[in-house]
Amino acid sequence: MKKKNLCAKAIEKYEEYLRSKEKSEATIEKYVRDVKAFYRYAGHAEITKQLTVAYKEKIKEDGYAARSINSMIAGINGLFSYLGWNDVKINPLKIQRRIFRPEEKELSKTEYVRLVCAARKRSDERLGMILQTLCGTGIRVSELQAVTVEAVKRGEAVITCKGKTRVVFIIRELQRKLLSFSKKRGIVSGCIFITRSGKPVSRISVWKEMKSLCADADIDPRKVFPHNLRHLFARIFYGIDKDIAKLADVLGHSSIDTTRIYIVSTGAEHRRHMELMHLII
Repeated sequence: MKKKNLCAKAIEKYEEYLRSKEKSEATIEKYVRDVKAFYRYAGHAEITKQLTVAYKEKIKEDGYAARSINSMIAGINGLFSYLGWNDVKINPLKIQRRIFRPEEKELSKTEYVRLVCAARKRSDERLGMILQTLCGTGIRVSELQAVTVEAVKRGEAVITCKGKTRVVFIIRELQRKLLSFSKKRGIVSGCIFITRSGKPVSRISVWKEMKSLCADADIDPRKVFPHNLRHLFARIFYGIDKDIAKLADVLGHSSIDTTRIYIVSTGAEHRRHMELMHLII
């Protein structure tokens, strides 16, 4: 049997394969990053089941959360499937579905407002508008490039992600603010949130800029990252009419099970519900 040895060329080919499958840029970036981390661990050693299991144990010891570990495993297993190395695939960790969300990781609406105010105080209008656009539409940070001058004028952005296309509404107040912002910046067409060189802002830069607001806004940094604004949008949207199927469509989820993750209540809310049951007599 031919030995399985990983090389940089194979990873490049895997990246090309992911692009051919029209995976999102964020997904490609993450999968390639996780595969390269495994490659650095494996070095020139033969890829065996023993080695891949050892790698899973290693990232567990590194203290990654179970969901993060499974996300890393998904990228690595994707590479193995592409190479036809199915016998060395790594089994994901079994995770019991959580019935409530840790309070220390949930961003509240009040905290979101403080983040926007902190951006304004430092005169960072672009960051303030990015925060409001992400939270006001529920889009992913990787989808910000779909927020163009043309889309804002229409009041809706057309977003294609993972082979699916959906329409995201831009409400009137956000429309007004985005058009005013783009006019001040001299942006007459195309993507609104761009760097000085004219390229769309990256996920990493938005993440870093958001983290930089934590001290001024007096918010735990563990709560502050772009995707948590999407979670906040989902909880507030769901709270209006409790229609999980509609929310799944708005967020662009293929499975309602994914959407459920976004609307789990905090432990404090879970406790309040139990208190209201009045079952202790």
